[in-house]
Amino acid sequence: MRERPRVGFLGVGWIGRHRMAAMIASGAVEAAAVSDPDAEMVREAAALAPRAAVCGSLEEMLALGLDGVVIATPSAMHAAQSMVALEAGVAVFCQKPLGRDAAEVGAVVAAARSADRLLGVDLSYRFTDGMRAIAERVRGGDLGRVFAIDLTFHNAYGPDKPWFYDPALSGGGCVMDLGIHLADLALWLTGAAAVEHVDAVLSAQGRPLSPGAVEDHAVAQVRLAGGVTVRLACSWRLHAGQDAVIEAAFYGDAGGAALRNVDGSFHDFTATLFRGTSREVMAVPPDDWGGRAAVDWAQRLAAGERFDAAAGEGLVAAARLLDAIYARS
Repeated sequence: MRERPRVGFLGVGWIGRHRMAAMIASGAVEAAAVSDPDAEMVREAAALAPRAAVCGSLEEMLALGLDGVVIATPSAMHAAQSMVALEAGVAVFCQKPLGRDAAEVGAVVAAARSADRLLGVDLSYRFTDGMRAIAERVRGGDLGRVFAIDLTFHNAYGPDKPWFYDPALSGGGCVMDLGIHLADLALWLTGAAAVEHVDAVLSAQGRPLSPGAVEDHAVAQVRLAGGVTVRLACSWRLHAGQDAVIEAAFYGDAGGAALRNVDGSFHDFTATLFRGTSREVMAVPPDDWGGRAAVDWAQRLAAGERFDAAAGEGLVAAARLLDAIYARS
């Protein structure tokens, strides 16, 4: 491993460039290559890293002898592109979802295990100050035994790319897009890997799903191993009265804690600890958290870290929970 790993950026739309800028600013890696079918996106990325090679494909990138690849392409490409990079001996940081179902995610994790290369996914809400504070309280036992989790993510706009609405390309609708973050938080904080029961209702514009459609509203009641009950709700274009409604609340027999967005913001959150009728504020805005998952991966790559078995198992567990919500298993 070089002193600074050389990383390629595959897909440099807004989110890809944002993660690229965060990694460059961290100083942990060198941006060695960029690739995107949109010439304007490439120009904007090249402004961040003028010395980076412009490549026409992932294979052209890999021929440069990179240490890592950051993937921010449409969801249908994630698993295949991740596996190509991993099988070439290159570490991967991928936008969510890593795969469109648990089989795809499991295949990528298996490739990372076989190659013994670091695999990261941009599950960024873990890295907010609020979730970090809640995780510390949960793991420190301040909430006692957590038995109930309420998770909500309503996006009053919905995606603007057509492929989001094709299940063959996206893997699903709002559950795949937003619910994946909620599922990840529940499993990450409880350490649960097994789902005992799921009862879910998925709909589009308030009606049952028709063949070939994706859901824009979903509610799921989930029972995890260990007796934890999870209520998960997410949507696109709900009449929410604000841009977004985001909440992750955790209730134990000794206390509770909740992450909540502020005034409909997608970026600003508070975290509050509850005991009976009293409350303690643990985190407030501002909090520049969007690139932290990417920087964490970059720093771990620079430190020489390789495949993380526990992290891989967590990715598969979250994908299996989504499969259960979709009644795919």
